[in-house]
Amino acid sequence: MPIIQYGSTEIYYSIYNEVRNDLKITVNLINGVEVHAPANIDEQKLNQVLSKKAPWIMQKIEELNEVKGIVQPTEFVSGEKLSYLGRNYRLKVKRENIKDASIQYQQGRFIATVPNHWSQDEIQYHLEQEMIVWYKVYGAKKVMERATIYQEMMNVVPRSLTLKSQLKRWGTCTQNGDVYLNWRLVMAPVRVIDYVLVHELAHLIEMEHNERFWRIVRHTLPHYKASKEWLRVHGMELHRLQNRQLHDIQK
Repeated sequence: MPIIQYGSTEIYYSIYNEVRNDLKITVNLINGVEVHAPANIDEQKLNQVLSKKAPWIMQKIEELNEVKGIVQPTEFVSGEKLSYLGRNYRLKVKRENIKDASIQYQQGRFIATVPNHWSQDEIQYHLEQEMIVWYKVYGAKKVMERATIYQEMMNVVPRSLTLKSQLKRWGTCTQNGDVYLNWRLVMAPVRVIDYVLVHELAHLIEMEHNERFWRIVRHTLPHYKASKEWLRVHGMELHRLQNRQLHDIQK
């Protein structure tokens, strides 16, 4: 893995050569430092740019270390809290003589029903799958409601708008006009969902993160920076549902 030398510190990074005109550097908790560079970039020029950007990269790494912690997976036991649209709702787990698990939202809390004979590992695995489905179904309805508002404000219409699993991104807008939002966002406050929505819809007008792009975002959401900061600080908390396999839980 290539290294950026910053004083006595070695910064490891991954490099991706792509069809692009500029050099892009990203720093995130999941993949660390990533460099997206033009396929024909000169190695000397690349090293010069990375050396110049090293202080900024270290700053981002330090910021991430401030918020990085061990994310405790949801255990799915009675009394635990599950988040939806920025609010926490208590979970009640009931064992019954049934074959499959189910989870519903009733009167301000989540009610889960599981078979009597299941172990806690099985309960955790199956209820996690059920909860992910619930988030995708009911979250999609809320996202579509919010999207309708901002599409009208911004005078844009994506070719499609879908909630999906994305490990590295909160949202994506393709060259073809398809917008994808990370389903985990439905656990966050609505204003945070709005920010990611507006961010991706703005790419239908301007694909690059240039001044014009941020002017569009700022005009639509004047206080977007607060929501952006919320994701920086609390984003990892949205990974409490880890979509693991049962054998991973039983290890």
